[in-house]
Amino acid sequence: MIRKRVLVSGEVQGVFFRDTCRRVAGQQGVGGWVRNLPDGRVEAVFEGDVDGVDRLVSWARRGPSRATVTAVDVRDEPAEGLTYFEIR
Repeated sequence: MIRKRVLVSGEVQGVFFRDTCRRVAGQQGVGGWVRNLPDGRVEAVFEGDVDGVDRLVSWARRGPSRATVTAVDVRDEPAEGLTYFEIR
């Protein structure tokens, strides 16, 4: 199991980023969470197998169709064993 923390910049709030992220995470069997930050970015944590987490990170680089992603910062972290995905 691996864990990645992702910070996504651009026009990413108010475009269904969090809801779509939750749905894609469920399809990939990835646990974690996603939330809006006060500075306009979206922060997410993805935990699961390497392939599933990599697919979520790739998805975050483009986001849902209404988003305009300008930058993505990805950091490795120790896994905590999250098995469900939530919007915070």
